[in-house]
Amino acid sequence: MNILPLVLIFGVFYFLIIRPQSKRMKEHKAKIEAVQKGDQVVTGGGLVGKITKVEPEFVEIDLGGGNKVRAVKSTLTDIVDPAAKPAND
Repeated sequence: MNILPLVLIFGVFYFLIIRPQSKRMKEHKAKIEAVQKGDQVVTGGGLVGKITKVEPEFVEIDLGGGNKVRAVKSTLTDIVDPAAKPAND
């Protein structure tokens, strides 16, 4: 009888925290693996640029002004939709 509250607490944590987080991680991983040349991306460091070259583990990002950076794919945080409206408009 004393173990029932612990099982209930674990069940709540699983359905409210663990399961949704793992689902978001799977979606993010799939999105990053599907990145292709010409996509506009944001890195973990906040750099925004267009992908010019895709390799299995790395991507080359053009930051503009002739600056190109090579980044690890797993450090990409988001793929920016070019048709999206800026937040401040």
